[in-house]
Amino acid sequence: MLKMIDLVPVFFIAFKAIVFGVCMFLAIKWHYDQDRKSKAARALLLTGAKVIAVLTLLTIVLVYATLTLGQKLGLNLM
Repeated sequence: MLKMIDLVPVFFIAFKAIVFGVCMFLAIKWHYDQDRKSKAARALLLTGAKVIAVLTLLTIVLVYATLTLGQKLGLNLM
């Protein structure tokens, strides 16, 4: 017949296995979520850089067109 003292290691090992399994699941899930978040942040940063580059280029073209048109009209813009 099993006594209560004989079952203590069984309960402790089962508890330890369950806690270990849950912690490993949460650790893997956290790392997966962080990787997905960093990829989303990287994509957002890259898109923002592209938008800034396009707006800067358009601003330069607009300034050049304005100065060229002003010179053709005889305005002194500089």
